[in-house]
Amino acid sequence: MSSDAALGEPHGDQITEKALPPRRWLSRGGLASVILLFIVGNGMFLGYVSTRREVSVVINDRPFTVRTHQTSVAALLDELGIKLSSEDIVLSPLDAPLEEIERIVIRKADPVSVEVDGRSLQLRTHSRTVADLIREAGITISRYDRVVVDREQSYLQAPLPVEMPPDPEEASPHSNPAQLWHQPPLRVVVVRAVPITVYDGGVPFTVQTTAPSVGQALFDEGVILYLGDGVTPSLGTQLSAGLQVYIERSKPLVIFADNRRIKTRSHGETVAEVLRQESIELVGKDYTTPDQQSAVHDNMTVQVVRVQEQVVLEEEPVPFESVWRPDEALELDKQRLDQGGAAGVKRRLVRVVYENGVEAERVTEEEWVETPPTTEIIAYGTKIVLREVQTAEGTKTYWRRFRALATAYSASTAGTPPDAPWYGRTYMGLPARTGIIAVDREVIALGTWMYVPGYGIGLAGDLGVKGRHIDLCFDEEDLPRGFYHWVNVYLLTPVPPADRIRWILPSYPRER
Repeated sequence: MSSDAALGEPHGDQITEKALPPRRWLSRGGLASVILLFIVGNGMFLGYVSTRREVSVVINDRPFTVRTHQTSVAALLDELGIKLSSEDIVLSPLDAPLEEIERIVIRKADPVSVEVDGRSLQLRTHSRTVADLIREAGITISRYDRVVVDREQSYLQAPLPVEMPPDPEEASPHSNPAQLWHQPPLRVVVVRAVPITVYDGGVPFTVQTTAPSVGQALFDEGVILYLGDGVTPSLGTQLSAGLQVYIERSKPLVIFADNRRIKTRSHGETVAEVLRQESIELVGKDYTTPDQQSAVHDNMTVQVVRVQEQVVLEEEPVPFESVWRPDEALELDKQRLDQGGAAGVKRRLVRVVYENGVEAERVTEEEWVETPPTTEIIAYGTKIVLREVQTAEGTKTYWRRFRALATAYSASTAGTPPDAPWYGRTYMGLPARTGIIAVDREVIALGTWMYVPGYGIGLAGDLGVKGRHIDLCFDEEDLPRGFYHWVNVYLLTPVPPADRIRWILPSYPRER
């Protein structure tokens, strides 16, 4: 081991330490070299950074900011990975030095795929409307053709939905502008219109349409179809040029049936066919108005009448008759019931016809008397018995007495005009004065003398009342007002002939 590596030598049991001189790691010349290399490297770095410039690139009005060491436009675009197409427009020369250009403006052509007449055209375009694109592609389009842009119906003056500048607040100026060259192409489809002929109710008209089916074509044309209308071929049929479409119009009508109002349309020619269409069945004697064979016309109203019949047993009483029989042994104005009357029973079978639940007719099928009535027999008296009554003029003999309603009148209240020749005269031509009594001559014969208590003796010499009613005549100065009394009437002798006697007095008016 060298002396430089030895720490000390042992002397017996002791070890003596020996101090070593300090080691030199780097010489003065080496340190200077390191410092020189650092300065050169830092200078080169600062030089590299100092040559890096910031460039503004505007693509279709969308700004980007890039940093580059490239010196020309072409070198910068290549560095950014932008592959220009022949349709793209760069407003600055490609070989222009970047230090002379404030910004690089590029009008990028947008990729478009146009499908027309079975062909697919791949274009790059600067067009901003559908019409410009169609014109640029050399496509002739009629006013009936349809343009679909990205699966949406469009129109010629509509703007193309190409890449638009983003919202400045959302745009990132440091994003990679090369991404704009990787957008998928815009898909534009030109759908050619085909002519079809529509016969609507026998009237033809031609339609130019781009619709895929018959139903869509009629809808687009504004043809209104109702559920009852028939279309041949069917609505789902695919269209082709020259197709003929027939519309068989249904007729609107209203049906009233079974408490319902049915508003419908039908191809039926008769009412019966319409009912079959609506599953309305006539049973038994049911009928319609108008009848089932009537021709159907627009806005027709059909009434279905449900007919039901029911046979019922009816019963009514048969009134009994009253028979009056004279009895000479029975005093006048007396009556006797010899046989009580009883009503009978009449039965009949009646056929009742109901139309829509309302009775329309009753027809008697059979009628008979189940129980005959019992006749009432009444005996009335014809035996006249003379009696006496005391009057102011003395005792008088009478042959009949009965109750009667008494009223009063005079010449002026008899209803005869004062200038009439018969004014103040009674039916018998007598002067209207106290002592004259108006009667019903069917009850009291004219010329009969009678006595009325409170009035006195009077002559039946006037008419104008009915039944058990007498009207007492007074002189003008003695006429009582509001005279209305029930009184006893005494018919005085002599007794009139039998044929002038009313054996059975009337029951009216009744005393209350």
